Amino acid sequence: MSEQPHYRRPGWFTRNVANRLVAGLTSLGISVMGSRVLEVRGRKSGLPRQVPVNLLSLDGSEYLVSARGNGEWVRNVRAADGALVLLLGKRRQPRVATEVPDVDKVPILRAYLKRWKAEVGAFFDGVSADSTDEQIAAIAAKHPVFLLAPAA
Repeated sequence: MSEQPHYRRPGWFTRNVANRLVAGLTSLGISVMGSRVLEVRGRKSGLPRQVPVNLLSLDGSEYLVSARGNGEWVRNVRAADGALVLLLGKRRQPRVATEVPDVDKVPILRAYLKRWKAEVGAFFDGVSADSTDEQIAAIAAKHPVFLLAPAA
């Protein structure tokens, strides 16, 4: 039996209240702590799919981190060869996402946890921004990270 990819499905409140509230504010041009709406082509339907995400800016680069693991948006970004759009209000920012190897994730995950631990800490198995590099590296494979670049 093969091991299932790590993913923690959002609960009712997250799906029906929190995500809708953040997406609604973001669509009005109000970013909640760096929030954006990620738009990516669905890998099965081919239709645009939207989900609110936390955009992490670190050392002049932008990253998307999946706190919940290999969820729908992660699989759609992979299937779309990294092509996505970040939305904030009426602004559309085409981006190309490149997946970051596990060995390079520690400083990115540390910064992500420092910024959003209260919101996403439950998905990191007790690891926090104050954890050792080894502890963060041990959970890195469970959390896809994408480096974003402007689309050509």
